[in-house]
Amino acid sequence: MNFPAQLKYTRDHEWAKIEGKTMTVGITDHAQSSLGDIVFVELPQVGKVVKPGDTFGVVESIKAVSDLYSPAAGKVVEVNNRLPEDPGVVNRDPYGEAWMIKLELAEPANMMSVDEYKKYVESLS
Repeated sequence: MNFPAQLKYTRDHEWAKIEGKTMTVGITDHAQSSLGDIVFVELPQVGKVVKPGDTFGVVESIKAVSDLYSPAAGKVVEVNNRLPEDPGVVNRDPYGEAWMIKLELAEPANMMSVDEYKKYVESLS
């Protein structure tokens, strides 16, 4: 499993990269691996306002349908329009080209460090 150290993580297996007041969000390598081949991604409209834990979209794989949860409060300012056309990119590059949304943060996010997330994933086995 790949867990980039510069990212923050949630118990729902989302990752976040915070740059100033902008948070880029996607799902972790662990999540995409657990789901299997991703066949469908549904993302929100730009402008949607979310709170921590709000559902912002859906990922469907050959195994399951999973909600996507916002790790922070904010407004969706950009979505990755490539994913509905090519959902398999989530499996190929979960931390790069498969980012899902960008949030304009309303407040700081409380997320796990890479070490905390690794321990959390290990506890699930």
